[in-house]
Amino acid sequence: MRPGDELPPLTVPVTRTLIVAGAVASRDYQDVHHDTEAARAKGSPDVFMNILTTNGLVGRYITDVFGPRAVLRKVAIRLGAPNYPGDVMVLRGKVLAVDGATVDVRVVGTNRLGHHVTGTVTLTVPAPGPALAQEAAQEATP
Repeated sequence: MRPGDELPPLTVPVTRTLIVAGAVASRDYQDVHHDTEAARAKGSPDVFMNILTTNGLVGRYITDVFGPRAVLRKVAIRLGAPNYPGDVMVLRGKVLAVDGATVDVRVVGTNRLGHHVTGTVTLTVPAPGPALAQEAAQEATP
């Protein structure tokens, strides 16, 4: 990985189930994340995704690209356009800096309304040393 490298995109279908399950899993019981009528009464056309679900999806995106040994050190995001049921969010990333095992990535998630999430993620990626190489060989052995 080098600064300027673009990460492969991740497409996330935004379903009502994803929105509600993410809110419940993160213990965010705000009615706008699970009750359509309450969301409409508060001026929203429908329920919408909470920031904790978005944060989890950003983390998943980074670890999908960098692998399960990647350690998220800092995730700093801002929300923009809401994610509503039926939307499709596409996460994209670009490597900003690499310093040894530390990588900074700019992340942007878009939907039909524009930017849903923007931010940066700092992570460390362990170098594949002898122990990791041996472990990988053992995993590959049937």
